[in-house]
Amino acid sequence: MTAPRLEISLDKIFHNASTLVRRLRRSGIAVTGVTKACMGNPSYAATLLAAGVRTIGDSRIENILEMRRAGITAPIALIRPPMLSQAGLVVANADISFNTELDVISALSDAARKTDRRHAVVLMVELGDLREGIMPDDIEETVGHTLSYPNIDLRGIGANLGCFNGVVPDAKNMGELSRLADDLDQHFGASSPSITRDVSGGNSSNLTWAFSGNRIGRINELRLGESILMGIDPLHRQPIEGLHLDAVTLFAEVIESKLKPAQTYGALAHPTFERNTTEHHHGTRNQAILAIGHQDTDPAGLTAPSDIDVLGASSDHLVVKISGRVTKVGNEIAFQPNYSAVLRAMTSPYVTKVFQQRQDANRLT
Repeated sequence: MTAPRLEISLDKIFHNASTLVRRLRRSGIAVTGVTKACMGNPSYAATLLAAGVRTIGDSRIENILEMRRAGITAPIALIRPPMLSQAGLVVANADISFNTELDVISALSDAARKTDRRHAVVLMVELGDLREGIMPDDIEETVGHTLSYPNIDLRGIGANLGCFNGVVPDAKNMGELSRLADDLDQHFGASSPSITRDVSGGNSSNLTWAFSGNRIGRINELRLGESILMGIDPLHRQPIEGLHLDAVTLFAEVIESKLKPAQTYGALAHPTFERNTTEHHHGTRNQAILAIGHQDTDPAGLTAPSDIDVLGASSDHLVVKISGRVTKVGNEIAFQPNYSAVLRAMTSPYVTKVFQQRQDANRLT
């Protein structure tokens, strides 16, 4: 089989997604299953839907188009604020979009009106991580303007924490989001009773908060991607109990295997990709080169088998030290990639993607 390649076990993805859906449902929280890391792969999306996610979420309209062309008819949310230039595509293909700018909402309104559609929006609120979001003091005014746009349905409010600066979702900031929802209901509820139908608390970084017995308040939706794919809590890089950690495996092929000096020789300058060159080793080592590099994945995000040490990478080569096996040219080595490595490998056209189908997944949802 072609290498390098990612193998994704949809059975394990189904288990991870259904486990999280079930656990969160006990607290009244629905799950939006995020497909962006898998570039909107329709089989992956269908697996999430079969596992019980309420909505599919993706950050790229191109991925949403791929899923629509493949026959995915379930509700899909564009979870990154839309580009102004893509307003028409967003209205035509996404049911919901997450927004922070009135100019964009106005363009969505124009596109929806011209095509006789309705488009739902969620307004994102800034709660401290300093990525996207309307400042809390401005949310009431923004809601008022949003409600005035024709063919736009205000679906709720949301927040994002952890992804940019690592701000932890906790009782304080989640409580603030709930209070904002209550305030908006009090101010607008008589005329627009559904404006806080959804209160989207965040992403996989919220799971520790959600599972720790905190008061959930108004939070009734989370957007989960990394936790389903990798089985971990992104904030602390810790396994989530009951989830598979090996749903994704990256395979690379050996293109050279030789006994080489353990220490470089010759004058040194800066390598193309910086790595630690100050260590001094003696003797020789069994060294192998694999046909994968920075152009294909994030080498720092690869966990090798216990008898293999990753020494570094260039754009096209991964250099490893072999301790406990005989490795020949043409052999494959399996790595456990982290989220960064998966994201880059999925995007690389040089990495084959193999979605291992579930036994009962013979149709799209």
